[in-house]
Amino acid sequence: MAELLVWVVVVGLFGGCINGGWSAETGQEAPRIHTLFSVECQNYFDWQTVGLMHSFKKAQQPGPITRLLSCTDEQKKTYRGMNLAPTLEVPSMSRHPKTGDWYPAINKPAGIVHWLKHSKDAENVDWVVILDADMIIRGPIIPWELGAEKGRPVAAYYGYLVGCDNILAQLHTKHPELCDKVGGLLAMHIDDLRKLAPMWLLKTEEVREDKAHWATNITGDIYGQGWISEMYGYSFGAAEVGLRHKINDNLMIYPGYIPREGVEPILLHYGLPFNVGNWSFSKLEHHEDDIVYSCGKLFPAPPYPREVKLMEPDAYKRRALFLNIECINTLNEGLLAQHAANGCPKPVWSKYLSFLRSKTFAELTQPKRLTPASLQMMDENREKPQIVDEEEKPYPKIHTVFSTECTPYFDWQTVGFMHSFNLSGQPGNITRLLSCTDDDLKQYKGHDLAPTHYVPSMSQHPLTGDWYPAINKPAAVLHWLNHAVIDAEFIVILDADMILRGPITPWEFKAARGRPVSTPYEYLIGCDNELAKLHTRHPEACDKVGGVIIMHIDDLREFALLWLHKTEEVRADKAHYATNITGDIYSSGWISEMYGYSFGAAELNLRHLISNEILIYPGYPPEPGVRYRVFHYGLEFIVGNWSFDKAKWRNVDMVNRCWAKFPDPPDPSTLQWTDKQTQQKDLLSIECARTLNEALRLHHERRNCPDPNSLSNSNSGTTKEPIIISRKFGKFDENFTVGSNHVQINHSMESSKPPTGDGMFSSFRFWVIILWVISGLGFLSVMLVLFSGGKGKGARGKNYRNKRRTSYSGFMDMNGRDRLIRNVEASL
Repeated sequence: MAELLVWVVVVGLFGGCINGGWSAETGQEAPRIHTLFSVECQNYFDWQTVGLMHSFKKAQQPGPITRLLSCTDEQKKTYRGMNLAPTLEVPSMSRHPKTGDWYPAINKPAGIVHWLKHSKDAENVDWVVILDADMIIRGPIIPWELGAEKGRPVAAYYGYLVGCDNILAQLHTKHPELCDKVGGLLAMHIDDLRKLAPMWLLKTEEVREDKAHWATNITGDIYGQGWISEMYGYSFGAAEVGLRHKINDNLMIYPGYIPREGVEPILLHYGLPFNVGNWSFSKLEHHEDDIVYSCGKLFPAPPYPREVKLMEPDAYKRRALFLNIECINTLNEGLLAQHAANGCPKPVWSKYLSFLRSKTFAELTQPKRLTPASLQMMDENREKPQIVDEEEKPYPKIHTVFSTECTPYFDWQTVGFMHSFNLSGQPGNITRLLSCTDDDLKQYKGHDLAPTHYVPSMSQHPLTGDWYPAINKPAAVLHWLNHAVIDAEFIVILDADMILRGPITPWEFKAARGRPVSTPYEYLIGCDNELAKLHTRHPEACDKVGGVIIMHIDDLREFALLWLHKTEEVRADKAHYATNITGDIYSSGWISEMYGYSFGAAELNLRHLISNEILIYPGYPPEPGVRYRVFHYGLEFIVGNWSFDKAKWRNVDMVNRCWAKFPDPPDPSTLQWTDKQTQQKDLLSIECARTLNEALRLHHERRNCPDPNSLSNSNSGTTKEPIIISRKFGKFDENFTVGSNHVQINHSMESSKPPTGDGMFSSFRFWVIILWVISGLGFLSVMLVLFSGGKGKGARGKNYRNKRRTSYSGFMDMNGRDRLIRNVEASL
């Protein structure tokens, strides 16, 4: 109780400072602010509460704060966290009292309704700020400074709430045109909240019960489980009472995202995994963590600021990394303070604890103030477009994305892709869309291979159970559009199994709004038959395209959900998997995602400019004079007796095994060609393979792999083939193998599976010579004893010889394993 009293006094002082300034300026009494957040009686919410409360103090947020704590009677009997924040206990609605539906998210609107009815604080407030527990406050959130007015609340943008634009809104509100895609941060007048709260709860129940419209293409929920019903309950409830929001996409940011230029976010929402180099954090990994009640226990420490400066040369990306470490460091600082309040002993000194208590960290986490860019509303951006003379118009911004999964197969492709991207001169930023299950993500090592947006895996469809990893591509693009801040006009979508040779720009290939550019996929014969007639209203608009896509961001936002929906449709249409209908030689529905793209685009009448000059498959004859921008090594290609097939390297960890590489392609000087076209074909194939191996080599250097030449000098003159170096290293690291399934495609002994061994000696010949020398010395010693004379001495010499033999045996076994066995035997 004493701790709580001290806390109230501190909040009062902070609030007095800020509100006092307001009164002095206006001559009026300052409006009263109250902050609310909703949690349940779980360890998971307790550590989030500690982080939010600590940041609330650091940010000097004015006014009181209340935790709306939803617990069952059984939970309260064992709950330990009543003192973590000023709290109003709320009856739990996790299990709905009428329907029995298990939906804990409903506790948020239910808790706010309870607070309005039963808390005296609700009678003494003008403005309410509503947050989520998994947030860190960086600066004061003052509604009127954000632009909030009575009847016009301010909220953050939740672009994935596509139900505001379709039948879902039409079913659940009389005013679908007023539906705003908002959430996360809410700042509104108390009178507006009183009108909204009961409707928020009612509409949440409505949407939750409307299981017929839970599908992804209607709600935007990639799991299709109605989990975001509460978010729609808010948007539909606000529409019902006529509340239109001022939507701000700058005030709140997810760690891992890059803030816009000039923007100072005042709220970090760590709802998604994020990483800094090899360090990563995901709140879901700490669902049962009792870190609040375990003295001295903190979340893993992120890199220090000076390390981040060295890690990322780009100033904008570096700024995002600083936000990432600020988030977790503030959480850990809050945990330290809470441990002290719990009566824990003073923790043992460490470099990290010293940093958290340093003046440097205090200065880095001082309360942040709003900038003009932070206050810019989304509707203001739309209402005030800049008019630029066509001749002076700069090139549009580009963002490149590619989709992968948490497997070694995609990791080595990512290494090759990123290496080629950096060499290609491709403008703009790049993002890897990484689709992983929670279990895969816990084991995954490749977080630092590329700038990454994490996506829930749909390889196993959440509704049908169908195993179809290719669906992750449209699902990932949709997730990225709905969760990332994208500052680009055109998006270039590529595949991981590509090597870039030059820039792919919309201005060169004439992409425009309503006119995307792509490359031909002639085998999509379903565009010409009944498949298209079944799956699109505009079969005549079906383009046989894929591989490389250049599309305007507005087109992509309209199209992405259809891409996913049509992929699901075609995948489910097993009656039309046949080769003569789809062109799929396996008749397995494996190219459903490609048809999903073509049929989705046809639905919107998006017709493509189809270019033959962007992409080539290695092994295909090139057109004379064409400067291809992309290798797509999706098929096996052959040069002489050498070949490469990516599918044969599916289970090989080329990224985490030092100096792993693919078999080197032939040296062009050793080849002979009968015609120019074959020569060019082979040279392109060799370029592709060499680029992959060069990417791996540089990756291993960045990992600080030991110099392979330092492992053995005795064989340095035997061969100059790099693969021999890999074999030597294979002896050193006996876990490194390239897999027996690859021997069949290797055409030299150097590229076969490395042998395993002790890894301690690099030359057997050297130790044979040593053995001869020692044996010779032993023989001479025996001869000296035999001819030294005297029977007693002879007996002594015999015993001495036995000891010497034992000594030599031990000396020969330098690694100690045989020597240990023999010593044990001797003791027996």
